[in-house]
Amino acid sequence: MLHELFIAPFVDYEFMRRALVGAIALSISGCPLGVFLILRRMSLAGDALSHAILPGAALGYLACGLSLPAMTFGGLLAGLAVAVASSAAARWTALREDASLAAFYLVSLALGVALVSLKGSNVDLLHVLFGSVLALDDATLIFLAAIASFTLVALALAYRALALDTFDPLFARRVSPLGEWIPFAFLALVVLNLVAGFHALGTLMAVGIIMLPAASARLWTRDLTGALPLAAAIGAASSYFGLVLSFRTGLAAGPVIILMAGGAYFLSLIFGKTGGLIRLRRPKRHLEG
Repeated sequence: MLHELFIAPFVDYEFMRRALVGAIALSISGCPLGVFLILRRMSLAGDALSHAILPGAALGYLACGLSLPAMTFGGLLAGLAVAVASSAAARWTALREDASLAAFYLVSLALGVALVSLKGSNVDLLHVLFGSVLALDDATLIFLAAIASFTLVALALAYRALALDTFDPLFARRVSPLGEWIPFAFLALVVLNLVAGFHALGTLMAVGIIMLPAASARLWTRDLTGALPLAAAIGAASSYFGLVLSFRTGLAAGPVIILMAGGAYFLSLIFGKTGGLIRLRRPKRHLEG
C-alpha cells in the first residue's frame, strides 16, 4: 500500500523521477539562500527578482523557442539589470530601496507578460509563468544540477563573509576589502537560482520553494548552521510529497509543490520550536530550588 502510494510513481514513470531530481536540486541550493534573504530582511526582494527575470526569459523564448541557453541568458541579464538599476535608483534618488525595487519589478513583470502575449499563446504564457516540472529534459536537469553545485560551493567558500555581512554589514566592510561586493555576489546567486527555478516552477512559483521552507526553518531554530540544511530538507520533502499528491489527484505539479511548502510553513507557524505560536504562548517555567 505504502509502496504503491509513495514509491511506485517514481519507479514506473521517468518524468516523475526527473521532476523529483530537478525539484530537489532547486531546493538544496535555493532554500539556504532564502534563509539569508530572511535574515537580511530582503524577503520581498526575492519575490521581486523572480518577476524581474520574466522579460529576459520571454525575449529568449520568442527569439529561440524553448531554448534553455537563450531563456537562461535573457532571464539572468534581466534579473541582474533590475537589481543593479533599483540599487542605483535607491542610492542616487530620494526613493528608498523597497520602493525602487517594487517599481522596477512591476514594470519588468508587465513588460514580460506583454512580450509573451505579443507573439505567443496563452499556453506559452502559462509555461513561462508556472513552469513545467513534469517535462524536464536532460539539458534542464544538468543545468539545475550545475547551478545547485555552484551555489553550494559558493556558499561554502563565502559562508563566514556572508554571515558577517548579514549580521553586521558595517563591520564586514571595515575588516574585509571584499565586504562591499558580498551583497552584489549574494544577489547574483539569488538571481541565478531564480533563473534555474523558472524552468521547473515558472517565474511566479520559483520564489515559493526558496522562501517558504526558509521561513519554516527559522521557526524551528535560531542557529544559522542548523537552519540552512533544515530549510533544504523541508524544500526537498515538499517537492516529494507535492509530486506524489499531484500524481494522485491530477493537479498541476508546480503549484502543489508550493502548497506543500505552504503547509509546512503553517505547521511551523503553530508548532515551531523557537518562534511558533504555541511556544510563544506557553508560560515560562519559574526557577525552582
